Amino acid sequence: MLGVALVLGSILGIAIGTALALTRPGGVLPNRAVNLVLGIVVNIVRSLPFIILLVAILPFTRFLVGTSIGVWAAIVPLTVMIAPYIGRLVENSLLEVPRGVIEAARAMGASPFQIFWRFLLPEARGSLILAVTIATVGLIDATAMAGTVGAGGIGDLALSYGYQRYDGFAMVVTVITLIVLVQGIQMIGSSIARRFRRR
Repeated sequence: MLGVALVLGSILGIAIGTALALTRPGGVLPNRAVNLVLGIVVNIVRSLPFIILLVAILPFTRFLVGTSIGVWAAIVPLTVMIAPYIGRLVENSLLEVPRGVIEAARAMGASPFQIFWRFLLPEARGSLILAVTIATVGLIDATAMAGTVGAGGIGDLALSYGYQRYDGFAMVVTVITLIVLVQGIQMIGSSIARRFRRR
């Protein structure tokens, strides 16, 4: 559930973030209308708490995967939730690239695609890895609520056994597992990002 939603959300998020960064005023491909509409859509989705988003798009989920219960029914809202989040992080990462890099690329006659692929992307790699790491941690948080549509997961374990059955041991184990998982992902992501930034 986490893996599929992260892959799909990252693909969509990178596309969204790239479009936002490139079409902004002063960007490589400035387009005020596209940037404005895309920005509004991203902000609307990001403003909704996950549990509300999950319920609000149930008809869309049912249309896509044929059911509103189970793991696949949770993957759709998880992807819809995380893609705009990653998009904003990707946009910020690309905007951190020094303006001089873009100007130098233009002076060499690089096309907009070449500027993005050969200059912006390599310069922002470390920051992009950190962005995906942060998004992964946020996605783990959201998967804890996926149990409300029968998707299971570690959050469902904590609610079903730890809270509803007053099993303190299950709750403690769940909390420790989540802490270890988040710390591990953050350490790995930070380590990889540091390596790319040194290059």
